[in-house]
Amino acid sequence: MKKKYFGTDGIRGKVGKAPMTADFVLKLGWAAGRVLAKQGKGKAVIGKDTRISGYMYESALEAGLAAAGIDCLLTGPMPTPGIAYLTRTMNAQLGIVISASHNPYYDNGIKFFSHEGTKLSDEVEQAIEAELEHEMVTVESSQLGKARRIKDASGRYIEHCKATTPFFMDLSGLRIIIDCANGAAYQIAPSVFKELGAEVVAIGVEPDGVNINKNVGSTYPETLQKAVLQHRADLGIALDGDADRVLMIDHKGEIVDGDELLFIIAMARKKHSGKDEGVVGTLMSNLGMEVALKKAGLGFVRADVGDRYVMEELNKKGWSIGGESSGHIICLDRTTTGDGTVSALQVLSALIGSGKSLHELKNGMKKYPQKMINVRIKEKIDPYSSQIVSDAVQETEQRLAEEGRVLLRASGTEPLIRVMIEGSNKKQVFDEVEKLAEIVKQEFS
Repeated sequence: MKKKYFGTDGIRGKVGKAPMTADFVLKLGWAAGRVLAKQGKGKAVIGKDTRISGYMYESALEAGLAAAGIDCLLTGPMPTPGIAYLTRTMNAQLGIVISASHNPYYDNGIKFFSHEGTKLSDEVEQAIEAELEHEMVTVESSQLGKARRIKDASGRYIEHCKATTPFFMDLSGLRIIIDCANGAAYQIAPSVFKELGAEVVAIGVEPDGVNINKNVGSTYPETLQKAVLQHRADLGIALDGDADRVLMIDHKGEIVDGDELLFIIAMARKKHSGKDEGVVGTLMSNLGMEVALKKAGLGFVRADVGDRYVMEELNKKGWSIGGESSGHIICLDRTTTGDGTVSALQVLSALIGSGKSLHELKNGMKKYPQKMINVRIKEKIDPYSSQIVSDAVQETEQRLAEEGRVLLRASGTEPLIRVMIEGSNKKQVFDEVEKLAEIVKQEFS
């Protein structure tokens, strides 16, 4: 059954516009509480990033859950994966994060986690949507939920992050720049790396409610690149607003994206565990990673874009490592969801274990040239519904032979068709994508 409000990662939108209005979020909290109450009276952990609207939505969720008879544990600013961890370890039945991740401050969203620290199933999301259709009814006064703040939430999560590394790992001697995007990890992430011995220079750690992700963080790596070179650091770590994704910068100021980070983690695991476990990427993952992993004897499969689909494929294959080029990386043997800080620690573990620099480790795979053009269309449509486009794709693939691939994908949020081509020959890739994008434009614009 198609969902009305939930997308691939909770509910998101512009602050004050449907569905992200205070009254809707109040009822959303109540609806989630009603679904939870049917499984027995429980408690919910609520965290948020640093957006100014977080105060409003936190209060609305607290009121809605209380009206349904659910107790609330409030953490204040906390990375999304931190809420997943606390929900599981504090024996809560539900985790809620108020965040729009890498979006600007004027957007916000609500993400949910199950008692296991995983994203909600389609069935539970549909049950919450069904409750939203009912009139809001408050439980008897004696049954109302209570709320309290968790004073040691940050400390608990910091210790969890450190525990995902080998007990012998010592970052002494490393100078690391950490860009926290003026977001949820602005206090937590620098503490994690300092406590492991690194010399830390923190940027993007002065949130004011409206500067989250503004010219900082993983969606704006230029700031971190400059800082790494300026401070002559060994590497840089860039998180996004809710710290569930990460990009890194090597000592030369070059970006190390999610595909390269996945490759580094996978190769380190193979070396130390001896397991020939595969990696789950997405339709957007660079062909160079697939080639390098297969050359190393590791499996590779592509899932649809979105951590939910990566997770599904990991569970199906029984593998533990997967993620996206954007830096949303899942290490299921360390945590239950994408975690930027934990993923960065796994890369540092590989770096320490190998005695090599981040620059050397990333050069273990050769990224293929890749270019994407967004073609604006009149209305959302399957690009392969056109025989002309389908034939053009087939002809392009024949010209690329085994040295490249073509991807046409309709955007899930905008009237766009993403035309992406990658291959071993940069000039051919750029020429082919221009030709194919023009055909798509003529057919659908």
